[in-house]
Amino acid sequence: MLHGDDAATAALFGTLLASLVALATDIDVGGSVPGAVPPPLPNPEWVRWEDDGPGPWPAIPYFDDRAATRSLPGGVEDAAHRIRERMALSRLPRVLGHADWETQNLRWHGTTPWAVHDGDSLAWLPEAAIAGSACGAFASAEQPTLVPMVSSAAFLDAYQATRRPFTSEELEVAWAASLWLPLHNAGGDAIRDLPPVAITAVREQAAERLRLADA
Repeated sequence: MLHGDDAATAALFGTLLASLVALATDIDVGGSVPGAVPPPLPNPEWVRWEDDGPGPWPAIPYFDDRAATRSLPGGVEDAAHRIRERMALSRLPRVLGHADWETQNLRWHGTTPWAVHDGDSLAWLPEAAIAGSACGAFASAEQPTLVPMVSSAAFLDAYQATRRPFTSEELEVAWAASLWLPLHNAGGDAIRDLPPVAITAVREQAAERLRLADA
């Protein structure tokens, strides 16, 4: 694994994800011609903000059973609802991408990418959402966390340099997506009695990420 949440490491992860998304555009997903493959829906629950259930996240039995006996950290549910509302406004086209872009799922030889695992975490989402979710979570390994703001920005810069510049709406969607998974992980910290790794990072960064998302 390539550990680190600094800007230089972020750029490596951002460049690689952009290259993978570019490769995936050659796959005819959802088309009507022979050989087309259906989109991998529903999306993994940790990026399924379009879920129409009553809670901020889709129903996840192994998560919800424990959450029923604990209190989520203050502000987590409110921020999650704000992100869902922001995402609901987007009509961006969808692409095929990897929705669990964490260092635990990638292998490197030095700084040369070698393997991408966890293929069952493919998702059908706006490209900016795929990049955004990854830009906050790429450094997660044993216990998931949220990388510093400067590293998320470096990730998105590297992604755009490899693929294409994002529009202002896409950048807002990317920043919204960057906070969704850490919010879920902050809840996981609480209900599983883990050290408050994600909780601490979310408390420090949520306001700025929500501002950049216009949420």
